[in-house]
Amino acid sequence: MTTTFNVTQTAPTDPSGFRYGTALVALHWFMALLMVAVFASIELRVLYAKGTEMRDFMKALHFMLGLSVLLMVVLRLAARWASPKPFEATPANALQTWSQRLAAVGHLALYGFMLLMPLAGWLALSAAGKPIPFFGLELPALMGPNKTFAKDIKELHEAVGEAGYWLIGIHVAAALGHHYVLKDGLMARMALTRVIATPAT
Repeated sequence: MTTTFNVTQTAPTDPSGFRYGTALVALHWFMALLMVAVFASIELRVLYAKGTEMRDFMKALHFMLGLSVLLMVVLRLAARWASPKPFEATPANALQTWSQRLAAVGHLALYGFMLLMPLAGWLALSAAGKPIPFFGLELPALMGPNKTFAKDIKELHEAVGEAGYWLIGIHVAAALGHHYVLKDGLMARMALTRVIATPAT
């Protein structure tokens, strides 16, 4: 008996036929994993007692991964600017227009979050007079020591970080809504792969 493979779509096809380029797709999913690591490193620090080497390492790792997000988002913005823009296959209706506007606001908020949060962390360490590590390097301070400012920016960083859970959650929920509820194929634009091979007999 010979086994053959049928190629099946993993998701509805985007009606416009548009798909982002490989570089932009790879950056999107790499940054998603990086964001998971950023949040995990700061949340898992509580497993270690204050003042221990491992807790300090987790905080340093959090900062280094956060700064990596800053570098990656700059690359992603450049890639997005250079990439072809999606187009709509059908005339927009009122619902689509509002959906597009909300998506634009959501993307703007995400980009702002990924740009400003690492900078806030960098400022907090600078104002606290602490070393600023980056995978074996020590980065320059953005400002001189200022304990009051360090405390304020740290509190702001933590508050916005908590809001980040909601922001990312809404983004994921919207993507899943397009995929499973609206079934409009928009997730195919950023899919790692569009087809899979399934065995058939």
